Amino acid sequence: MKKTLLLIHTGGTISMTTDEAGSVSPAQYNPIMGEFAKLDVLGDIIEMEAFNLPSPHITPRHMLELKLLIERTAASQTIDGVVITHGTDTLEETAFFLDLTLDGQIPVVLTGAMRSADEIGSDGVHNVLSAIRVASDDESRGKGVLVVLNDEIHTAQNVTKTHTSNVSTFQSPQYGPIGLVANGHVHFHHAPLSRPHFEIGEIGGPVALLKVYAGMDSEFLIHSAAAGYAGVVLEGLGQGNVPPSVLPGIRRLLEEDIPVVLVSRCFNGIAQPVYGYEGGGRMLEEEGVIFAHGLSGQKARLQLLIALSAGLPVEEIAKSLKGH
Repeated sequence: MKKTLLLIHTGGTISMTTDEAGSVSPAQYNPIMGEFAKLDVLGDIIEMEAFNLPSPHITPRHMLELKLLIERTAASQTIDGVVITHGTDTLEETAFFLDLTLDGQIPVVLTGAMRSADEIGSDGVHNVLSAIRVASDDESRGKGVLVVLNDEIHTAQNVTKTHTSNVSTFQSPQYGPIGLVANGHVHFHHAPLSRPHFEIGEIGGPVALLKVYAGMDSEFLIHSAAAGYAGVVLEGLGQGNVPPSVLPGIRRLLEEDIPVVLVSRCFNGIAQPVYGYEGGGRMLEEEGVIFAHGLSGQKARLQLLIALSAGLPVEEIAKSLKGH
């Protein structure tokens, strides 16, 4: 059965070219647009350019724009799947934002490229074709927002960029891909059990992300409270610990009802309240710090921002983060 797919371009390396000096930058006209008339793609493609930005320029407000664009288009016409081209630096964050905020069974797939459109061996068109195949596949329904590059299919929750330049940069530590694309066919071998969902219409106050290090003090945490941050995520040490000198800052935030979320700066394992010494995870949990199980710092920050934007109380925020 012929499918109708929404293809949204947002910019990134996949839509960039290289100038004579070797600098890679956005082209005046997105070179990836219009390429798909040359490919044997089954289905009708509705092609849109939401914006043409390098991915470091993408903000949560741009992510919200994408969510609303998808919802408006799906409400006005029949859409069987969505593919979004995106720069790779923040692709995982946009994917996770959409995973938390889109409500529906329609497959949504993000893809990008590690090589510019005019570079030898450019991977952009191939990645988009694979993403279109995944978005068209009935087995993709209900699996949440997916990320497809290098013929691997990853969940938005687990995938992360692991290499600065390699085409196989996107990996899911501990879990691996949930499927692959081979010889034009989509193969899934497992699927996520559950995922939280939040209803939001706007983006609320800022949420800070701080990496904990040996000898860290409370200066940045105290500044976060004074500067009006709505929440703070800490990438803690090991299973979820901090130096004792960080405790005054954490207490200051909690006294002002600013939620503090703790993840591990390790990319394998989960943060858990185990150690009872000063600054240890068990002590932090007793103080009121929320442990986010299995999320990276950047994704915990997004989920906290989204939950706060949805107006959830701290108890519900903690429940949603512990569910991972």
